[in-house]
Amino acid sequence: MPPETSTKTVLIAEDSSVILNLTRKILELQKYKIVLARNGGEVIKQLEATPVDCVLMDINIPVMDGMECTRAIRRHADPAINQLPVIAITGNANNYSMEQFREAGVTDYLPKPLDFDALVRVVKQYVS
Repeated sequence: MPPETSTKTVLIAEDSSVILNLTRKILELQKYKIVLARNGGEVIKQLEATPVDCVLMDINIPVMDGMECTRAIRRHADPAINQLPVIAITGNANNYSMEQFREAGVTDYLPKPLDFDALVRVVKQYVS
């Protein structure tokens, strides 16, 4: 069995239990460790408490939306946090331009409904 250090951790920031549970199951099948945040207020707390390798960020989460939350990650003093890949997940990507995503610091994005093959492919692209 490989050492624990080889397990990559993904933080999923998502308020929909259905999407959260599906996403978690898909990624756990790929041997990722999952940390959850149900709103934008929890994301930074989780990142400061647990080292993660990637953030899956729902754009429409309560407290602090995904765009604002991503900006907060980018402004964070710790390079282990502010350099993390942030993959936006959104049902209304049309409401945002790639320019707005980039300006907020989003690394990449996946449209909803999630294509789970694309989810795994994109996470693997940034978490190797």
